[in-house]
Amino acid sequence: MKIERLQINFKTLEQFQQFSGYGLQELSMLEDLESNLIDNEFQSPFYGIYLGKALIARMSLYTHSENNEELIEINKMEVLPYYQKNGYGKELVNFAKSFKKTIKTIPRANSNEFWKKQGFIEADSEFVIWKPENK
Repeated sequence: MKIERLQINFKTLEQFQQFSGYGLQELSMLEDLESNLIDNEFQSPFYGIYLGKALIARMSLYTHSENNEELIEINKMEVLPYYQKNGYGKELVNFAKSFKKTIKTIPRANSNEFWKKQGFIEADSEFVIWKPENK
């Protein structure tokens, strides 16, 4: 299973549209992609898993500093419903962990158990975090 950095182009926009009917509205990455289409110098924060030519899972990763520590935020992550419960979400999380930085995310849609299985702990009322030393 290979995770690829997604291009910021109209083909990716077309692939993202297959996700727009699924999940919660705040999980839609279309707006993020559309807003970055005009900036050719922008490094894509989007990563995905393809099955053949079909994009079946995706996430967006943003790096920023907090309390003098560089961390990664998984802003959004989605697996198409037909492909859920096959390890694709776990693979995306493991990819983010491979950067060996603290990871922070806001669990969505009753996903707390998933994040707990990935080694994340509650940080406050909104976020869960994973630290490389939590392994």
